[in-house]
Amino acid sequence: MARRGRNGCCNVLHLNEDNSRFLLLALVLIGYMMFGALLFHLLEKEAEERARQKYLNCLKKFRQKYLNIINETDLIELLYEYGNATANGVISGTDRWDLPGSFYFVATVVSTIGFGMTTPKSISGRMIVIIYGFLGCSGGILFFNLFLERIITLLAYIMRRYHERKIKRDNQRRDSLYNNRRESCVSVDDRLDMNWKPSVYWVMLVLATFTVLIAVSASAVYSVVEKWSYFDCIYFCFVAFSTIGFGDLVTSQKNSGLDPCNSYIYRIVNFVFIALGCCCIYSLFNVTSIVIKQFLNLLIKKLNFRCKCWRKHKAPVLTQVARSRRNALTPNHLRSYAHSGHKTVKVSVAADSSDVDSTYDSDSERRNSNEMICMKDVIKTNKVSLAILQKELYESAQRSRCYRSPAILLPSKTTTDDFNTGTVGPLAIVSKKLGEEND
Repeated sequence: MARRGRNGCCNVLHLNEDNSRFLLLALVLIGYMMFGALLFHLLEKEAEERARQKYLNCLKKFRQKYLNIINETDLIELLYEYGNATANGVISGTDRWDLPGSFYFVATVVSTIGFGMTTPKSISGRMIVIIYGFLGCSGGILFFNLFLERIITLLAYIMRRYHERKIKRDNQRRDSLYNNRRESCVSVDDRLDMNWKPSVYWVMLVLATFTVLIAVSASAVYSVVEKWSYFDCIYFCFVAFSTIGFGDLVTSQKNSGLDPCNSYIYRIVNFVFIALGCCCIYSLFNVTSIVIKQFLNLLIKKLNFRCKCWRKHKAPVLTQVARSRRNALTPNHLRSYAHSGHKTVKVSVAADSSDVDSTYDSDSERRNSNEMICMKDVIKTNKVSLAILQKELYESAQRSRCYRSPAILLPSKTTTDDFNTGTVGPLAIVSKKLGEEND
């Protein structure tokens, strides 16, 4: 029976392992977002006030100087239209809806970046975005998952080859000390762990290295063409690669001074950088999510969450029977055990290495147990077991009808306390390749 004195919060809330992990992650994310909100409130609130005060001072100065010359309503309307034109790229000097610009737009849609600088204004264009974006985003997510599967497979293969070469080299160096080269060829193959899989931490480190290299290379190009600071370029790379897409910094939106040929080449290079960066950081996010999940599993175990509330207490298949029954002749060692104060016993006889229990309606078991049983008492004391057996026989017969196979009594599934990472999606891909199912 499960202990009731040390049950954790999961038993109180009727949660199993998966639900407790989900609830704990939700609480952690809420706390993480609250911390982020407080942090950005402290960092950006003062800058916002300074920008607002700067605008108000500029407006006040303009009113004092040109109030009697320019109509303020017309000025506000002009500024409003100027802001819209700047946001739409009308006066930027670069066409946003030419063929390269349109391709850049659909790339941001399919990759779910959505900078917001280039957006359709017509009703038909917005209707097409709904249908086009649904299919495009689905295909983009599939592409990211396939890229994740192949990059993880490649990294796992390379790391496994390196691991095998290292083991062979160590074994050969060890065997060379004993001048036993013939045995070394056999021992090397035998000592290799065929079930070895690379650590998720090494894969995360390799993916992080690739992502940083792509971001550094892209920032070097952006800083020259877009005239941004290098830190702004790094910031843009993370926002774009992670598909956050704030839209405060967007490439290919201003006239960079390049000739048309170099401008097209720059847009192609920009697309390659964004595509590779999105794929690498998507893979890195999914591998990092495995590490976060391992941390949650460790936290659940450390907090002593005994998630056994939904686990049904199974009745024994064969009910224990009291030995102090009338009309029952019991061997001496069983009789002495029964008279020692125990009401129920479970008999174990070494003959034929078989367990003799409370079901005595077969002749062979009766002979092995060396006792005579009254069938009336057996049926009376085993009503529960007979009902369970009848239910299992009925369910087995129903299964045999469905699958057209002979009726087989299947053992009930036993639940374990292991935490698994899931069976579908990117988590399943990483878990299968790296062997992190039960970590």
